[in-house]
Amino acid sequence: MDPITTALAAFAAVQQTVKVIKTASKTVDDVASLGPLIGKYFGHKAETTKALAQAKKAGGTNLQQAIEIEMALLSQKKFEDELQMIFMTTGHIDVWNKIMARVADSNKAEIEEARKQKAAQRARARQMQEIVEIAIGVLVFVALIPPVIWIVVKILSA
Repeated sequence: MDPITTALAAFAAVQQTVKVIKTASKTVDDVASLGPLIGKYFGHKAETTKALAQAKKAGGTNLQQAIEIEMALLSQKKFEDELQMIFMTTGHIDVWNKIMARVADSNKAEIEEARKQKAAQRARARQMQEIVEIAIGVLVFVALIPPVIWIVVKILSA
């Protein structure tokens, strides 16, 4: 599956989870019962973020897909605002703040992992470049030995 299709499928999973949470939030008395659903939502959102990053690496999107993605991101933002309001109105904004802190910590870990992977890629590329430079140097040296020997022999025999 191409990265764009994966990203759009991840958005669909997020939207399905949003529908379930909205339905459940109308029937529950305590926001704590939404915990597993909210966890599922943020899990799907993380998958979406990864899929979008892969899609960008793969060469981007066409205009229609880009607009769909932007609209889906806007929809997610609006939903999170609604979810925050649910926590506020039930007097549990502290729980919401803790949830968002955990999400931020999770994002930091993913960003750090991506940074480490990029650093490892740069190190491998640098190492490969050094090997190529050494090989070229050896080839040039080996190529110059016969002419130098020939010149030395001509000078000594003259």
